[in-house]
Amino acid sequence: MNKKLHIKKGDMVYVNAGESKGKTGRVLSVKPKEDRAIVEGVNMVSKHTKPNSKNPQGGIIKQEAAIHVSNLMVVDPTTGKPTKIGRRMGENGKLVRYAKKSGEEIK
Repeated sequence: MNKKLHIKKGDMVYVNAGESKGKTGRVLSVKPKEDRAIVEGVNMVSKHTKPNSKNPQGGIIKQEAAIHVSNLMVVDPTTGKPTKIGRRMGENGKLVRYAKKSGEEIK
C-alpha cells in the first residue's frame, strides 16, 4: 500500500527542526517507507570513501543525508513562506494538493 506524504520529489521545502533549521531546498528523493526525504544542501554529512573509478583519490566527501518528513514544510509558491498542505478535488476529479495559507494549488 502506498503511503501519502505531504511532500513530493521536486518540491521546495523549509526545514523547521534539527541542525539545518531555517534552510530551504529542493527535494531530491522521497522514501515513504521510512518517512524520510533527501533535500538538496540540507543535513550534510561527511562520508569516508575508498578509491574507486568515480573518485580515484578516495577520501572524505560531503553529501546529503535523509531527514524526517515531519521536519519539513512545503514552501507556498505565491508567498515563498512555509505552509501546511491540504488535499481537495480538482477540476478533473483527482485529488490535488493546495497551500492552506493562500489556497493556491501546488503542482
